[in-house]
Amino acid sequence: MAIETTGLRESKKRETRQLISDHATRLFLKQGFEQTTIAEIAAAARVAKKTVTNYFPRKEDLALDHHETFVAGLASALAERAAGESALAALRRAFLDAVGEQSPVAGFSGPEFSRMIHESPTLTARLRDLHDQREQALADALAAATGAPAGDITPRAAASQLGGAHRLLFRRIQELTLAGHDNARIASVVAREADQVFDLLEPALGGYAVAS
Repeated sequence: MAIETTGLRESKKRETRQLISDHATRLFLKQGFEQTTIAEIAAAARVAKKTVTNYFPRKEDLALDHHETFVAGLASALAERAAGESALAALRRAFLDAVGEQSPVAGFSGPEFSRMIHESPTLTARLRDLHDQREQALADALAAATGAPAGDITPRAAASQLGGAHRLLFRRIQELTLAGHDNARIASVVAREADQVFDLLEPALGGYAVAS
């Protein structure tokens, strides 16, 4: 009975979180991120302001609500690499899979949402911060995967190159979205360009952090 009660409680929390997120997104797209207040979001979702901030400590998290998955994404792809697969190959495969799925974590967010981010200094800064966090998480994961000694710059250098490639391709998806291309066209273009980008990294990183 206790397990069932806990399950219902967690389900209710997920529903409330999603309700708040949905109303926030609607208001952000209608009014702009900077112009929308937490009070307005709480009123729209029919919850207290404190409830909103309990679920989303930062206003930016209401707009970029996949931020935890985003930050962990590259390190997760590294952890899931197959035997004999390098870090570069694993991350390349994961990115192309995300492009094929037109995943919002890869940058597919639609013209209205992309424009909202582009026009908001706060969200633009937050996105840069999330890219930095993602790169640092990858550097830590690479250090652990390769057994690098403390202070070794190699994992950070590799993460900088791999993170930079993903940052560039994310921005490219946003650029094409804002230029008016549909997701199918963007996926086709970016998949081709991703091969070019990752090919450039192959000579330096093709044999790095290969899974045993």
